[in-house]
Amino acid sequence: MTSPVDPAPPPEPETASAPSDQETTPPAELRRVVSASLVGTALEWYDFFIYGTAAALVFNDIFFPDAEPAVGTLVAFATFGVAFLFRPVGGFFFGRLGDRIGRRSTLIITTLVMGIATGLIGLLPTYDQIGVWAPILLVLMRICQGLGAGAEFGGASTLLAEHAPPDRRGYYASYAQTGVQIGLVLGTVSFLLVGMLPDDQLESWGWRIPFLASFLMIFVTIYVRLRVTESPVFRRMERSRTVVQTPILDTLKMYPRNFLVGIGAHICDTAIVYIFATFSVAYLTNELDQPRWVALTGVILMGLVVIAVQPVYGALSDRIGRKPLNVFSVVFTAAFAFPYFWLLNSEVTVLIWLALIIAGGIGFAPMIAVQPAFYAELFGAGVRYTGFAASREIGAAISGFSPLVAAALLSTADGSPWLVALWIIFTAVVSLVAFLVARETRTMDIGAVHAYQEEPGGKAADGPPTASTPMETAR
Repeated sequence: MTSPVDPAPPPEPETASAPSDQETTPPAELRRVVSASLVGTALEWYDFFIYGTAAALVFNDIFFPDAEPAVGTLVAFATFGVAFLFRPVGGFFFGRLGDRIGRRSTLIITTLVMGIATGLIGLLPTYDQIGVWAPILLVLMRICQGLGAGAEFGGASTLLAEHAPPDRRGYYASYAQTGVQIGLVLGTVSFLLVGMLPDDQLESWGWRIPFLASFLMIFVTIYVRLRVTESPVFRRMERSRTVVQTPILDTLKMYPRNFLVGIGAHICDTAIVYIFATFSVAYLTNELDQPRWVALTGVILMGLVVIAVQPVYGALSDRIGRKPLNVFSVVFTAAFAFPYFWLLNSEVTVLIWLALIIAGGIGFAPMIAVQPAFYAELFGAGVRYTGFAASREIGAAISGFSPLVAAALLSTADGSPWLVALWIIFTAVVSLVAFLVARETRTMDIGAVHAYQEEPGGKAADGPPTASTPMETAR
């Protein structure tokens, strides 16, 4: 036993015989990590989703009043999509920070970036007040949202996955996605409430309330995140001096296959969540003349169902693997694309809600519940934050304009949604290919600096021929 005056022990060697993911986080600390991920991702995605809802309901009149209604909606959705172009930038930049200075510290930074940008949107003057500068400032704030969102989910999921017991990683990591859905529900509820105002009050000041609320939520999120400890995997890399110096280059060099899988895997769920949660609101209110509360309540019900079933799907992935649930999810989503719009077009409130609940609870939920563990297991610990955030957010950038694409397809088809259904099927096929190419990852050693998955013949698919390779520290 080392006495108080003894020198510090040498760095711990990293060996395959003592896999690092056997180190367990105490239950009390694990609960704090789960709570911090829930609160943090809820805030970040509340911020992100309220923009989409506002774009569907009011931004065309407030920031683009000179355009025809249909064109104004298209332009509003275009500004919504701008953030997706900058999410990969945020993924690379903040992902590199997360692999260099730690997961927890980086998440504090992304919280501030996202929360402040969202709150400032609520303070923006309108087009009637300052002209063209209003939409320009709106786009700038949306870009900041994209930078913050580009690393938030990857960081929260990485922190959870690295704290979780190896045999329950899918279950615990799924709570990162639960926070996303809580953000969706909170954002939709906020607009359901302010949407009860008369149109003139909604467009003059009511729409600002959900955005300004972000200022208050920042303090709660920072407080909760400051109470959690850094990932044990990252702390171990610091002790053993194996923090990777160039995580971006190492990610692209050592995991090219998994990086491409990560891009393709995020195409479908990004496309469909914004079709369900934003485009469908505009479609129901503008094309089918349904009251706002019908569309918004349907999105809320979908979100609540997804929140309830996500931990179940996460736990199931610990038993049967990530791949079967991913494949099932996209196949069902493709099969339900046309029935989804048939139910919406019935204009029967209960059937509209049923369409959203089925699409979310059976098609969307399994895919996103598995996603945190799936992405964390694609990359070794040394580059995990970078690989996770960057590959996922490139996929988001490719399909993040989905509401804009859907609105354009709807216009092309003279208000009929059949082209939108084909777009859903196309995105599902792209992600299906990625999931079929991917390997099952649930048994990997998540603590290895550079992990790899083995093909049936024993050949290394990605990374070096050892489970972990000490690298020169950045210090």
